[in-house]
Amino acid sequence: MIETADYLVMESTYGNRLHMRNDDKAEMFLNIVYDTIKHGGNVVIPSFAVGRTQEILYELNKIKDTTKDESFINKYRLLMETPVYVDSPLAISATEIFKKNEDLFDDEVKAEIERGDNPLEFDGLQFTRTAEESKALNENVESSIIISASGMCDVGRIKHHLKHNLWNSNNTILFVGYQAAGTLGRRLVEGAKKVKIFGEEIAVNARIEYIEGFSGHADQEWLMNFIYSFITKPKQIILVHGDKDAQKELRDIIIEKTNIPVTIPKYGEIYNVHNNNVEFEEKLELESEKRAQKVELINRVKLLRDEMNDMEDILKNDILTEETKEDEINSITLKLKEIEKIIVSIIE
Repeated sequence: MIETADYLVMESTYGNRLHMRNDDKAEMFLNIVYDTIKHGGNVVIPSFAVGRTQEILYELNKIKDTTKDESFINKYRLLMETPVYVDSPLAISATEIFKKNEDLFDDEVKAEIERGDNPLEFDGLQFTRTAEESKALNENVESSIIISASGMCDVGRIKHHLKHNLWNSNNTILFVGYQAAGTLGRRLVEGAKKVKIFGEEIAVNARIEYIEGFSGHADQEWLMNFIYSFITKPKQIILVHGDKDAQKELRDIIIEKTNIPVTIPKYGEIYNVHNNNVEFEEKLELESEKRAQKVELINRVKLLRDEMNDMEDILKNDILTEETKEDEINSITLKLKEIEKIIVSIIE
């Protein structure tokens, strides 16, 4: 821990939430995998190649030590009978580097390795290096766990696995890391019903799960612990790298608990540190910011269009039946008229 600083620039990714404990995280992971494999599905895990993939392999190996009740043993047995594929050249290379530097592991892991229990090696673990091996996974009729990059699903082999697995309700897409706004991963986590992958529209029927506890970012508690650790408190804290809601909640709790002033800079803003204060100087009008705003606006319109299509299907098939009462139809009609007014006002 750092004991003193004049000013602190700190991330705020999970500034408004707490991660689950390790044992809860392992149990949730096991239950998700068990439920999916039991129904003949695949578990696809979009994962960051360096660090996160290795942590998941470590957790898969460690799950056996959490509890010993009969239900757990049955679930763990099924997990160990299920092949686990790491399908990312970078993740494979990084895992090899981890293995070559076992002398740098902490004492607990070293003791496990000495007992012959290497957390990065276990029965059923396989590495797919070539593109051909990767494609073959999607032709496999056997249930499996596929760990593939990129973690936010925008590039890499993971997109092929999503294309082949999202449509099947027996499968699970399990997210284990932060999903930035605008990414395919974020859209899936937020409940998108359809997504485009390689120009093809794919229905999202698979189960979508998110375990935040695997994230490499500290949660609110540990961000605050970092601030509490300063013997000489910073004069001011600048929050970066986080969504607006996370930043605002973290700012409020910092001010409430420590009375340290907090600044949340906006994109393109310039601040000067002088006279024992952080002062706003100017805001640059950056073309990239305008472009990002335009893209976000267009994406919102596209999402709204998809939701309208979904609503049409629901109205036709589920709501407007012979049993629908007249007052229910009138209520829906009034709400649609309000939506029409809003759309007209935007266009005008």
